[in-house]
Amino acid sequence: MLINLIRSWIRSSASLNSVPSPASMMTIVCATLFGVTSLSATASSSDQAPPIPNATILLYHHVSNETPPSTSISPSDFKAHMEYLKANHTVVPLQDVVAALKANTPLPDKAVAITFDDGFANILENAHPVLTKMDFPYTIFINPDEIDVGPKQLTWEQVKRMLNDGVTFANHTLDHLHMLNDEQSLGESVWLDKVWQNVASAERKINDQIGVSLKYLAYPFGEYNLTLAAKLKEEGYVGFGQHSGAVGPHSDLQALPRFPAAGPYANLNSLKTKLNSLAMPVTHSSLQEPRLTGRKLSDPITLTIESDDMRTSQVTCFFKGDAIETRSEGNTVSFRINDTLPIGRSRINCTAPSIKAQGRYYWYSQPFFIADKSGRYPD
Repeated sequence: MLINLIRSWIRSSASLNSVPSPASMMTIVCATLFGVTSLSATASSSDQAPPIPNATILLYHHVSNETPPSTSISPSDFKAHMEYLKANHTVVPLQDVVAALKANTPLPDKAVAITFDDGFANILENAHPVLTKMDFPYTIFINPDEIDVGPKQLTWEQVKRMLNDGVTFANHTLDHLHMLNDEQSLGESVWLDKVWQNVASAERKINDQIGVSLKYLAYPFGEYNLTLAAKLKEEGYVGFGQHSGAVGPHSDLQALPRFPAAGPYANLNSLKTKLNSLAMPVTHSSLQEPRLTGRKLSDPITLTIESDDMRTSQVTCFFKGDAIETRSEGNTVSFRINDTLPIGRSRINCTAPSIKAQGRYYWYSQPFFIADKSGRYPD
């Protein structure tokens, strides 16, 4: 059994062009012989493997001490994040995560992809050297109309140099617009044509500059609705949000969650639980549309969950950091928010412990987007 496990892990590592270190090999041997497991283990025994594929995607913006705190992480804290990943996780290209989700093929246990939004110059100055030294692949979602504009943005020359270093670049719209602005006043057809022209123009400009068209779109501010997600699917795009949670076989390829890891979410102690999270296998939600037209939810939200590695009775849901009443019956979980929802962005997070993987939690997030009275969204 031990030999087969080691062989299996070596084949998995080889597929990612990485070689197991002696320390990692020793971890497998010890874990297998003595049944040792922990949040920081680099490998798990076969009965503790999460559903495949499973990964977490991290989201950063600024890496600087001089930028807005809400979207920034200090260079020292960023380095600490990366050192933790190096010791405890396998960092994989975002393309590998997407390919595995599409084909339902395995990813390494505790796989993590690293992403940045907005293309700030401090990514090159303060993050790139750390990531390059650790040989970590990563992706930057850029606004091509902002590149070369202002001292805080990357230049196209820098983008091309980073591309040669193995960095991946993808679409974040031309100019970081609120994609849902004026949806109601313009009408769905006119609104969708307007925002899609922006997305398509951004993709062309990126391709013209660096010869890359991944057809990945990170929604600015994480805002999207079902109509926009359906357009992405029709055009062959993969969409990335800003709601939290791991990604797995049941994830929506047009609304993949990412864990924000800067600002109030930069604390490494709380981030460790997120990095070790598993994608909750939600097969159906009674709330499909994240863009709401009212600030009250009249009905409870019901999730259907298909898993033999978690108990629906142990699902706990949170809103604004507080646990809310959650009911379970069979393979369904229901919860209700009695509060008035805020203008802009909010979300419910639901978690439940894994039965087999001690210390790891299944995670699911439901975002809400609500416009103000003029049909627009705040920054």
